[in-house]
Amino acid sequence: MTTATSGARLLITGGSGFIGSHVVRTLVGSSQASEVRLLVRRTPAGLPDAASVTAREVPGGLADHVALRELCDGVDTVLHLANRIDGTLEECTVVNVDGTRALLRAAAAAGVRRVLYLSTTAVYEDGLHRGAVEDGLPRRPKSPASVTRLRAEEMVRDAGGLVVRPHMVYGAGDRWVVPAMARMVRALPGWVDGGGARMTLIAVDDLARAVAALALARWDTLASGVLHAGHPEPVRARDVLTAAATAVRLPVPREDISYDRAGELLGAARDPRSARMLSLFARDHWYDCSALWRAVGSPPGAGFPDAFARHAPWYRERRHDLVPTGS
Repeated sequence: MTTATSGARLLITGGSGFIGSHVVRTLVGSSQASEVRLLVRRTPAGLPDAASVTAREVPGGLADHVALRELCDGVDTVLHLANRIDGTLEECTVVNVDGTRALLRAAAAAGVRRVLYLSTTAVYEDGLHRGAVEDGLPRRPKSPASVTRLRAEEMVRDAGGLVVRPHMVYGAGDRWVVPAMARMVRALPGWVDGGGARMTLIAVDDLARAVAALALARWDTLASGVLHAGHPEPVRARDVLTAAATAVRLPVPREDISYDRAGELLGAARDPRSARMLSLFARDHWYDCSALWRAVGSPPGAGFPDAFARHAPWYRERRHDLVPTGS
């Protein structure tokens, strides 16, 4: 990997979030980032104590166009990691579409041409995803969050930026992936079709390492403006769900049930969220992520068993908050 510049100056949105906070810590530890600016609504606890990091509180967030323009001045690269991942279409549009548009305009006015946007594989139409390359599947998202994130993607790509699409991200700070797995294990009496579905995952610290490397790399050698982000080895659902259940001290299923029966038990026909959860954890959803690791020029790190073991104590300590009794 060839670095873009030494002493890079970076602006990060979403730097206090699950993934963003790990990216900030990774960049602070890099000798190549001379300045890391954070756009935050309030200064987060646990902000790295380093002279290179500055957090500017902007209560209006991405809607404060004046603050955006000031923050973009003198920046080499913008890492746009802020997303709204739930809510109505109108609520998601404000952050994911309007906010992205405002940020791109501020960056362009400041002469910043390098914008990296953190998106999701949920922009693809749901179904069986087996080894798909970037944009190898129809982009037809359904949820308000994913619909608006696809629109944000399109704006970033039109501006010459780079889009990173992780699938499932786990690790310290996770409030969705393992809790959702635990709810599914608790709700179903057995493995769906034997638990043989395969999925792409990535530990949050490995994703942060990749995003930080991209922030400091040249992009002119990339073959595409989109990169899937995940460990290249897909993992069986049975292995993933067993690890998640064990981490939060839930019993592991001991029988098998069909996909249709699981759908009945979850009420998937009436509840789009349950239908989506079942599809994600019981049908193949794995992607070709090789382009990412070629781009960053480093190995992807440990496979799922060892990577998850790094984070299992965090889940164990917070299991009562992450998976409340009766949830």
